[in-house]
Amino acid sequence: MPELAGDEFAGWIGRTREAEDEITRPALARICAMLGDPRRFAPGDAVPAHWYAMFFPELAPPSGLGPDGHPAKGEFLPPVPLPRRMFAGRRVALLGSLRAGDAAVKRSTITAITPKRGRSGAMVFVTLRHEFAVRGEVVITEEQDVVYREATTGGSATGGASEGEAAPAGAWREAFTPDPVLLFRYSAITFNGHRIHYDADYVRDVEGYPGLVVNGGLTLLMLLEAAGRAIGGVPTRYTARNLRPLFAGLPVTVGGDAEGVWAADAAGRLAVRVTFG
Repeated sequence: MPELAGDEFAGWIGRTREAEDEITRPALARICAMLGDPRRFAPGDAVPAHWYAMFFPELAPPSGLGPDGHPAKGEFLPPVPLPRRMFAGRRVALLGSLRAGDAAVKRSTITAITPKRGRSGAMVFVTLRHEFAVRGEVVITEEQDVVYREATTGGSATGGASEGEAAPAGAWREAFTPDPVLLFRYSAITFNGHRIHYDADYVRDVEGYPGLVVNGGLTLLMLLEAAGRAIGGVPTRYTARNLRPLFAGLPVTVGGDAEGVWAADAAGRLAVRVTFG
């Protein structure tokens, strides 16, 4: 793979697009069913602000999808010549409320494209800024990092079994095991066609993972839900960083304190870190 120049995709920086969605009660009911949440939302009820990430799906037609099930590159996102795509992290500010029945607008802007080289080979980080507005008022902002990587050349896509930082002790802990049904329901709610979350043959044979990969957004959702139970609510500002993948069928430990939350894989290695503030 040739080196990618820093200015190769400079013309894509600053591109914007807008999408509309409604915070509908049927969609909220599906989220509650997935989470086992007994709440029912009436029109005008406030919705947990961090649930915004389950709205505004990308609506590419079949002809607009890439081989991985994601919308093909070259429309809004740059045509980075690397096949594997993952979310690397996000920085979120919950400035206001979403309410059941709201019509909202998401405005997305490409703010940076950064080629790098790591132990796994060439990578390109694409940074997006999203603003979510209701009746013209921005209620949520998010900066999101997407990373593109080279194809695997043999072995596991996750690196050596002993690699990774151990999870901290934390003031509290919970555990859950994400199963394929949970991954499917989250992908269905978010209209996410990425095949690594439901196509076991593809994820093993093409991307080199040992099993279905847990959606990064799903892990973050479970972390924030756990934080809400442990500390009485989700902070209005947080930064999430994905460090290693988690897999369906294997237990995940989540824990944290007043400073943030984290998720660890079955071997106790830190997989996701979220800091508050």
